[in-house]
Amino acid sequence: MNNEYLEKYNKGTHIIGRIVSAVALFMLVGAPFLIGKIIGGMPNLSAVAKGFISVGLIWTISSVVEFLVYTPMLGAGGGYLAFITGNLINMKIPCAMNAKEMAGTKSGTTENEIISTLSIAASSLTTIVVLALGVLLLTPLQPVLQSETLQPAFANVVPALFGAMAYQYFRKNLKLAVVPLVIMSILFILVPTLISQTSIMILPSGAITIVLAYLIFKKKGSIEG
Repeated sequence: MNNEYLEKYNKGTHIIGRIVSAVALFMLVGAPFLIGKIIGGMPNLSAVAKGFISVGLIWTISSVVEFLVYTPMLGAGGGYLAFITGNLINMKIPCAMNAKEMAGTKSGTTENEIISTLSIAASSLTTIVVLALGVLLLTPLQPVLQSETLQPAFANVVPALFGAMAYQYFRKNLKLAVVPLVIMSILFILVPTLISQTSIMILPSGAITIVLAYLIFKKKGSIEG
């Protein structure tokens, strides 16, 4: 790809991404106050500040970790789009990784950035369509969705999704997969409260995998095996 065109593309992507991110942040923060003004019940700023402090610090750390881990995988365009539309772990990352696998691209390349951006855009549009249909069909489908028969299925959607996706990566290199998996599983069993902090725990598990990959590479000259 022409370097001049690529530089122009990246510059445009960052400009649009920053503008849309700022607008989205303004709308998210401003929506409660706008609604409060319309209905005559403004949020208590003191209560808002206390609520933010109680959860904001945790989510700030989580957000930084997700940014550091996912942005190199998604590239600029995919990163902006994924963080603006949200639901990274459940929707955007699996979609981008599957698209990357199908296209045969590598992280950090221009081709992978294009693939991840297109896949996340497709995922976002699909989500909008599904949500729109869900709103329209919520009332007639409510008895079915609340059926006791389907509850176990809903409770296992995320494990099923990530289990299927993880297998294709685990089978490529069991040495890199088993050690972090065993360590983190033992940690979650010994400290169950960490289960609710999975976004933060991505950092140590990723660090373990990177160190292990480096050691294997130094020993054998390749992490394949």
